[in-house]
Amino acid sequence: MGVFQVELQIGDPQGQRYETVEAMVDSGATYTMLPSSLLHGLGVGAESSRTFILADGSRIQMNLGETRIRIDGENHTSPVVFSDDNSMPLLGAVTLEIFALGIDPVNGRLIPVDSFLL
Repeated sequence: MGVFQVELQIGDPQGQRYETVEAMVDSGATYTMLPSSLLHGLGVGAESSRTFILADGSRIQMNLGETRIRIDGENHTSPVVFSDDNSMPLLGAVTLEIFALGIDPVNGRLIPVDSFLL
C-alpha cells in the first residue's frame, strides 16, 4: 500500500466552479473523502449514508454524495464521502478507477492504467 499526496480540483455538481485541494492517495481507501464544508460550499448534497470501517477496525456512519473531480485536466463525476473539517482530503480507489489511474508508490505519482471490460 502506497501513500502520497496529489493536487486535484473538486467541482460543484454542474462542473462550473472548482476548488483546488491537496489529497492523500491511499490505495487502501475505497472512496474519495473530502471536508463537509468544502462540499457544502460547492453545493454538493449528501444523497445517502453508509457505514465505513476505519483503520482501527471501528465502524462509523458517514454521508455520501457525488460531484465533479478534475485530475490533470481530466474531469469526471465521482462519489465522495463527507468528512469532518479537520480531516485531510483522501483520494480513494473508486475515483482512481473512474479516471483509469493507478498508483506508482515508489515515485509517488499517479499513472495511467488500462481499463478492462471482462
